[in-house]
Amino acid sequence: QVQLVESGGGLAQAGGSLRLSCAASGDILSISAMGWYRQAPGKQRELVATITSGGGTNYADSVKGRFTISRGNAKNTVYVQMNSLKPEDTGVYYCKTRAVLTTRTYDSDYWGQGTQVTVSS
Repeated sequence: QVQLVESGGGLAQAGGSLRLSCAASGDILSISAMGWYRQAPGKQRELVATITSGGGTNYADSVKGRFTISRGNAKNTVYVQMNSLKPEDTGVYYCKTRAVLTTRTYDSDYWGQGTQVTVSS
């Protein structure tokens, strides 16, 4: 299976910055994409940003120009640099990876346990 370990969440003031990290491990043959999603209280989980193995990125409109997603050199890690944070960025941030396991011939999505980000006004 796949384990995703997230870190870097916490409390920030509006206008501040945080950097989230996620590392994937396990019986991974290949990773085609990694990304970040978030869920605010009472709301559905939503896309924040994704990055493919080729480096292609996609951002939610609400974070464009403020957040930057990147992959680590090991390619099994993903980061999101969050600048100019707003109170509406508050939520639990989840890492997701789309990976093929060594024991399978198809890819599947795997989720981390989530890390809390709280932005105070």
